[in-house]
Amino acid sequence: MEDDASAGFAEFAAARTPTLIRVAYLLTGDQHAAEDLVQSALAKTYARRKWLRHEDPEGYVRTVMYREQVSWWRRLASIRQSMAAVATDDVVDDHSAHADLRVAMREALWRLPLMQRTVVVLRYFEDLSESQVAEVLDCSVGTVRSRNNRALKRLRELLPAHEIALETTP
Repeated sequence: MEDDASAGFAEFAAARTPTLIRVAYLLTGDQHAAEDLVQSALAKTYARRKWLRHEDPEGYVRTVMYREQVSWWRRLASIRQSMAAVATDDVVDDHSAHADLRVAMREALWRLPLMQRTVVVLRYFEDLSESQVAEVLDCSVGTVRSRNNRALKRLRELLPAHEIALETTP
């Protein structure tokens, strides 16, 4: 039975790791840090797999990732400066449609405060509701709303040349 659970988790990890790394990259701004974050979240989830209530542990892994990253930000205040430096070094030309918009959006995201960026990633990339974001970040829905509104306002200021319809929450 234990071998079946381990094999099942290994299959899950192999199948979902690329997607999890993409999400982690949006949170960390660095490919290596994203891989470390995913590895740490998968290890913690694997250790708790016996107590998970669902067959699919992805939600648990994502929550562990978000909370690990928030904890890391809280412990290391100086990470803001190093992340900004890394983000500008990693710009790669993209020859597909709307590449300039994606690059501009990525640069604008890096200029947001970390918690505002996290809310934007969770709300619009992960498509979580305000209450789900509040649960993941362990804060109130009002805090999520205010961070989201401030982030969208700042993105509009940073991206005036691009016609981007940034959704505003009512």
